[in-house]
Amino acid sequence: MTDLAEHPTLDQADGGATTRRDILTAVPTAFDADGALDLDGSRKILRYVGESGNEGAFVLGTTGEFPAMTRDERKAVADLALEELGDRMRVVVHAGGVSTSEALEYVRHARDSGARELAALTPYYLPTTDAGLLDYFSRISDEAGDLDVYLYIYKFRSGNFVNPELIAKLAELPNVVGAKVSEEPFETLDAYRAVVPAEFRLYTGADRDLAFAADHGAQGVVSGVSSVLPKPFRELAAAADSGDADRLTAAQAAVDDVVSVIGGNMARMKAAYRTLDVVDTHVRMAIDAPDAAALAEIDRVIAQYR
Repeated sequence: MTDLAEHPTLDQADGGATTRRDILTAVPTAFDADGALDLDGSRKILRYVGESGNEGAFVLGTTGEFPAMTRDERKAVADLALEELGDRMRVVVHAGGVSTSEALEYVRHARDSGARELAALTPYYLPTTDAGLLDYFSRISDEAGDLDVYLYIYKFRSGNFVNPELIAKLAELPNVVGAKVSEEPFETLDAYRAVVPAEFRLYTGADRDLAFAADHGAQGVVSGVSSVLPKPFRELAAAADSGDADRLTAAQAAVDDVVSVIGGNMARMKAAYRTLDVVDTHVRMAIDAPDAAALAEIDRVIAQYR
């Protein structure tokens, strides 16, 4: 397991609980206009993320369009992320799969490529049981060796949910150290925090909840929008730590503005990259391109918050 001392933002005060608000950037993957994987473009995105000031990168998640990628492509992007960012920030490699055998293949690759942290989405498409999820994550934990493992809980995309009773069992696995929780209310974070150890790390996938997720036991956010415009998120984290209510209100309004325009929409993120002159990149999945009005709003928030 990764030593918490290696990551000073993961404060061990109060028996492991923390009020720090880490931002892990959910990193988009670059594709050409014809849908081909663009590793050079992905490198440019990773280097941009490396300059963000955020605490880490979460690669090959939903924002990275992993379901539309081949196994070899996922491995190539994982290697690229570790090469570009491994010495600069935390890199959490998503290694979940639709089947246990697929997930174990990604886990082995991440481990052998020098990753220190990985996440695994629950199996998806077909429903499974608590026993099935326990077996899946137990085998991932065994295969991961000394890597830190994060559960990736996203019921609205995977169709499978980790309930509080199950997460308590999963938290007992040797190297399961936390969870990324997407599109769940604060009540779910509360329920998880009540049953997992104090040192268990929870991250919300809701960009705009960065400031207040700590009040519900979370250590931070995995944010796709911050991959485009990190400054409003850095300011929100600082404002929340400052205790200045007016500063916090203004910072939250800025993040709300950016999230309302870009949101979890990868086509809008990539349009923003073109405006920012980071890379000319496109989506592979069937996501509508932003219309003229949306592009004008993207230009506005970039001019205001870059």
